[in-house]
Amino acid sequence: MPFELFIGLRYLKAKRKSTFISLITLISVAGVALGVMALIIVLAVMTGFEEDLKEKILGTNAHIVVLNGSGGMQDYHKLIKRMEAMDGVVAATPFIYNQVMLSTGKNVSGVVLRGIDVASDAKVTNLHKSMVEGSLKTLEEDAAKTPGLVIGKELAKNLGLMQGDTVDVISPMGNITPLGMMPKLNRFRITGIFNTGMFEYDSTLAYVSLREAQQFLDLGDVVTGIQLKVRDVYHTGTLAQKINQELGYPYHARDWMQMNKNILFALKTEKSVMFIILTLIVLVAAFGIASTLFMVVMEKTRDIAILKSMGATSRSIMRIFVFEGVIIGVFGTVVGVLGGLLVALNLEPIVSLVQKVTGFELFSKDIYYLDHFPSLVIPSDVVLISITAVLISFAATLYPSWAASRMAPAEALRYE
Repeated sequence: MPFELFIGLRYLKAKRKSTFISLITLISVAGVALGVMALIIVLAVMTGFEEDLKEKILGTNAHIVVLNGSGGMQDYHKLIKRMEAMDGVVAATPFIYNQVMLSTGKNVSGVVLRGIDVASDAKVTNLHKSMVEGSLKTLEEDAAKTPGLVIGKELAKNLGLMQGDTVDVISPMGNITPLGMMPKLNRFRITGIFNTGMFEYDSTLAYVSLREAQQFLDLGDVVTGIQLKVRDVYHTGTLAQKINQELGYPYHARDWMQMNKNILFALKTEKSVMFIILTLIVLVAAFGIASTLFMVVMEKTRDIAILKSMGATSRSIMRIFVFEGVIIGVFGTVVGVLGGLLVALNLEPIVSLVQKVTGFELFSKDIYYLDHFPSLVIPSDVVLISITAVLISFAATLYPSWAASRMAPAEALRYE
């Protein structure tokens, strides 16, 4: 063990006359630990929210959507086979997308009507897993000659609809008459209700079979576009570019990141800003480390002079106090990492316990639309936080250590 490290460790041990300095040292350790702990917990929660949101987005939408810029797709059967043969594409399904109105007589709501092929859609999206009442397979049935309609939980609540009820679907693109354009109206039966966990989807989406959508909208054998499921959801941009190059104009492909770039960018920016803000807690703790070292240097003035008289170099004196400060930072970082991981990995039961003891609901499910409290620890985040805390602690030791190394033995022993 280098003698600088040995002396640095000795200086950390409490003596009867240096109890106050030891208390300041403990406060510095606690400050670093709290900063690291707060960073790990907050970033774990934000990462959990981000992953939960991505899961909900990808559960309802496809990874890549291919559209025709000049209108609908007539040759979609050939395009589906062509794209399913591409490397990286798992499955493909056609869809129809149009805006309509739902009317129950008393309530009216504008929604997005989506026509889907039930069999192939189950291979691309997880909508079938979000069904809370009924099934998507009922869309293919012709019970009582009334076509089926599947709507979101929030939309059903807003319109006062339940499974088995009927609703009028009104399309603004109707038939041309001598009186002008007349909206087209058709009656559908609610055969299922889904709950994706996204308020925007559950309150604005309605699904019918692809065949019913084509008949209702007078499209013939035409679809709006094709949805693709890919093997790697985080490299969809490259595959979308490949599809654009291969298909050419007027087709264009967009991946899920492009279609949701605003909210994903907001989450990423918020996470980065939160990291910077919470790092200030560690920075404040670093001032405590610097203050501790200044007081230790003042107390150990005689020891520094004796060490220099015995042949210790200025660099060795500087190392003693650098080691002391870094040890405080490393110990605080270790305690903070352990505490942060303990809380972040058990956040759900901790939140439940706090709510049970206090009776205060931290996150209302009705307001925040959450059925659980997401938390996800990413090892790279923990490593980055740990390195940042140790580097800040190291930077805080430089000036006090340099000041100690500049001390002249004669000046230090003048009044001894």
